[in-house]
Amino acid sequence: MIRAVLDTNVVVSALLFSGPPSKLVPAWQSGRLQPVVSASILDEYLRVLAYPKFCLTSADIRDLIEEELLPYFESVRVTPSVVPSLRDPDDAKLVACGITAGVRWLVSGDDDLLSLHRVKTVEIVSVSTFLQYLKIKP
Repeated sequence: MIRAVLDTNVVVSALLFSGPPSKLVPAWQSGRLQPVVSASILDEYLRVLAYPKFCLTSADIRDLIEEELLPYFESVRVTPSVVPSLRDPDDAKLVACGITAGVRWLVSGDDDLLSLHRVKTVEIVSVSTFLQYLKIKP
């Protein structure tokens, strides 16, 4: 099983749209992929899913979280770790989660993160690169 931290943009796109990120859903549902999440990342997922542009009700969001994420995602308690200064300080929670959980991958569509390529032992890759690693056609 491959463990990875999935950035909020990846999870929202995977759950709500039919592009390449949506191919991650069957991967995590089948156990091929084990997404790793911390409390602060889960909070961000909830906050973004509640954006008016997605037109989701509270019940829709609860169902997505309870049925599509929680049964498949591994929750970790992030320990304070040294994360280098990032262009977007909000990205530190993703990097810290990856380092704490000892995952190899952080999957993102965020150019600020992607430009880093790697932080300590965590490789930061795009969805298409990660799908190639999983041997799933984008």
